[in-house]
Amino acid sequence: QVQLVESGGGLVQPGGSLRLSCAASGRIFGINAMGWYRQAPGKERELVAVIIRGITTTYADSVKGRFTISRDNAKNTVYLQMNSLKPEDTAVYYCDAEVSSPDRVINIYWGQGTQVTVSS
Repeated sequence: QVQLVESGGGLVQPGGSLRLSCAASGRIFGINAMGWYRQAPGKERELVAVIIRGITTTYADSVKGRFTISRDNAKNTVYLQMNSLKPEDTAVYYCDAEVSSPDRVINIYWGQGTQVTVSS
């Protein structure tokens, strides 16, 4: 079993910054990719950013230049640095990870989500 625990969400004014963290623990041989999704009320869940093998990154067009995803492999933790936040960034942010177990079985895991609210 693998658990993902997010932290760092909260209330911030437009133009402000937040840093989200997601730590993975459990039966982990390796993590192929980690990413962040978000879901706003009345909207479908969308990809925000993903980092593959700790090197390659992909961002949604709406967050390019403002958000940065990074990973600490030693801690099995992924971060999302969010700058220049806008009200439309308000959503529940979910961490996900593609995890290889010690017996080489690959599964996708999701965190519970952390609320980010951008409001004056």
